[in-house]
Order: sequence, then structure tokens, then C-alpha cells
Amino acid sequence: MVSSFQVGNKSWKSAVNLSFMAMMIFAMDSPASSMDVTVPSKVIALNGTTARLPCTFTSCYKIDINRFAMNWTYKETLNDTEEIFMTFKHRVTVIRTERFDDRVVFAGKLEKNDLSITISDVQLSDSGIYKCYVRNPPDRQLGNASIFLDVLTELPPPRDSTIAVVVGASVGGILAVLILSMVIIKCVRRRRKQELISDEQKMEEEGKTDAEGGTEEGTNYHGHWSRYPDRWPRKTVPKALGVLVTPQHLV
Repeated sequence: MVSSFQVGNKSWKSAVNLSFMAMMIFAMDSPASSMDVTVPSKVIALNGTTARLPCTFTSCYKIDINRFAMNWTYKETLNDTEEIFMTFKHRVTVIRTERFDDRVVFAGKLEKNDLSITISDVQLSDSGIYKCYVRNPPDRQLGNASIFLDVLTELPPPRDSTIAVVVGASVGGILAVLILSMVIIKCVRRRRKQELISDEQKMEEEGKTDAEGGTEEGTNYHGHWSRYPDRWPRKTVPKALGVLVTPQHLV
């Protein structure tokens, strides 16, 4: 019976992911590295049970069994030397050690980029740092990731994640509303700006039309009466024409 547990509450992770999804509306995905190895940071297992250490990877290239390579190592603390207990070179090879004997089994599926392993009858002495190394030519980058296995005599009580879910959902909803409001405000401002520009253009066009009409009318007026001074209206002689006005014209 497998009884390994990843640290961290799934409900809390779901709540955080919900908040993150709201921010992704304006976010852009950054390019990932060519080799990415994914493992949980910590696995908790009950003493005497079978612990599963999951490990998957992504690569730009398909697996070529003749060139693919993998190593699983163990060390008790950060300052200790790593000890190889499983390799892959054309095939999976389990290296028997005094610590693990024959308790380690390859439990992954290579065609699915799954390199997980299981350790049966885990002991308190199995606690430590496990590291998965992956090389998948022609990808030049060597991928690796570490898992801390914590073997306990009894499991801790489960945590109540109701509050975390509510808080996460609330934050996500608020962010979604804020983003939507910002989009609406931006659209309204842009529309008003376009309307103002249209009004200004219309006023400029009307002003040009009025000015052209006034010039034409004034030209016609002066041109007509300057050619026929004897037809000027009485007592309405235009002074601007500069014509000598005699009393007979004002009768």
C-alpha cells in the first residue's frame, strides 16, 4: 500500500491558482528552458509503507533510448556525498546498496517522460535528499531536481483548508472585477477622446467655410459699388472705398 504524501494542501494550491488565473489576462507566458524536471519539494511517508518519489521532465526532443540517460542519487544531508542507486543507459539499472538493498523499483513510464520510483518498506533512515538527473540529447542542457523524503512514525492531522479556499476565491474575484473595470474605463476614455477630436475637426471645417464665404461676399460688395458710384445708396456711402464724396451724392 502506497502512503506517501506531498507537503502542502491541495485546496490551498487550488485557491492560489484561482487568483493567479485572474492575473493571467494581462500576463504573457515567458519562454521555458529546454529541459525542465518537475518534482515535489517534499514527500512524507509513513514508516514501513511504500513511498513514491514522482519525477517527470519536458524536453524539446523526443527520447532516443540509445542516447537518453538518467541517474537517481541519495544523500542524507546537504553536506554529504551523493550516492547513485539507479541509472538508465539503454535500460534501467538498479544499483544495490546496503541502504536500499532491493527495495527500490522504477515505477515510471519512459514514453510519457515519467521517471518516478518507489521505495518499499521505508525506514526512518531513508529520510534524506533524493535527486533525479536527466539528459536527453540532442538537448544540451542537463536537467535535475531534488526531493526531500521525510519518513515519520505517524502522519500529522489533516489541515482545514476552508478559509484558504474562501480567501483565494475572493482574491481571484476581486482581481477579475478590477481588471474588467480597468478595461471598461480605458474604452470609455478612448471613445470620449475620439469624440472630442471629431468635434474639433468639425469646428475647424465650419470656421474655414464661414471665412471663405465672408471674403467672397465682401469682394462682391466692393467690386459692384466701385464700378457704379452713381448707384450708391443714399446716406450709406462706404468710407472704405476712398472715393471723394460730394454733396450731390448725399441728397
